[in-house]
Amino acid sequence: MAQQVIHPMVKLQRHVRSLVDSKIVKPTDSISKIALLYGSEWSYWKKELLDFGFATQDPICDLLEVENWDDD
Repeated sequence: MAQQVIHPMVKLQRHVRSLVDSKIVKPTDSISKIALLYGSEWSYWKKELLDFGFATQDPICDLLEVENWDDD
C-alpha cells in the first residue's frame, strides 16, 4: 500500500482554511496577516508563497482558490 505524500503548500492551505472557518482571519485579509500566527516559521512559508507567485499583500482567498500545487 503506497502512502501519498501531501505537498507542504496543501498543508498550509488547509491550515489557513481552518483559520478562515474559525473566523480568526477573513478571506479578504492579506496573506501577511497569517505571518503573526506562524512566528519563526513565517520566513519559510513566505519564501514558498513568493515562489508560487503570491505577494504578501494578496488576499487570503487567492491562496485558498489554488487547486493544484505543482512545482513545475
